[in-house]
Amino acid sequence: MFKIKKKSYKPKPPILYNVIEDYTEFDEPGNVTVCAMTEKEDLAGHTKVLAESCGVPLDTMTLLLSQGGIYVYPQEGGVLTKGLFACRVDQTGAIPKQTYVLDLMQFAEAEQVARSRSISLEDAAAEVFIRTLPDDLRKKLQEKNLGLDYRTLDRAVAKGGDIKYIDFRKDWSPHFKRLCIMPDGRLVETGGLEEFAQLHGITLAQAKTLVEQGGTLEVNGEILACQIVNGQPAVARTSLSTACSAKS
Repeated sequence: MFKIKKKSYKPKPPILYNVIEDYTEFDEPGNVTVCAMTEKEDLAGHTKVLAESCGVPLDTMTLLLSQGGIYVYPQEGGVLTKGLFACRVDQTGAIPKQTYVLDLMQFAEAEQVARSRSISLEDAAAEVFIRTLPDDLRKKLQEKNLGLDYRTLDRAVAKGGDIKYIDFRKDWSPHFKRLCIMPDGRLVETGGLEEFAQLHGITLAQAKTLVEQGGTLEVNGEILACQIVNGQPAVARTSLSTACSAKS
């Protein structure tokens, strides 16, 4: 008697975005990747990824994504090194939820706008952020669903309906896979900082510094180098001898 072997069911991992538009070639600070979702928001998954990649406490991010608001990054050693994270939520649902990060220059400008016009820092931050975006992106934000033609969209995307949220991103995160050139010529793909750190046998703090600021790190007799190109980290790992030859 033969037994029929049933296929094991593995649930597909939740999708964070199904609409992605790249504007990273634009001048800073408007060099963003527009990441949108037409399906229902997976709040837990969305929160986890944004909390990690934007450096915001998990409970704070949960509150922000639920109600909207801003998170001003704390000072480090008495010095402010980051601006703020913002989540714009329209309680009427007329426009999709939007998240973005202001750098220090944008943050300073937003504070000035808020004081001079007696408006909230949240409103000032939104004004400053949108002003720095590429012209064609600003126009799309005034149109429903970024002006997408749903007749030409993939059915899996279109069936979700209107865009539920948009994340304006330019960070290293689990969602965006990065390639690293290894000493043997292989291209190895990693996602978030934790996966990147595990691959190269370095600490999470070392990984964070490397991909945010660039530079080199000696790892087990090899050199791990990161160069920031258009705000994005480009990573390569080479043997120490090759690195020395390149310098000479």
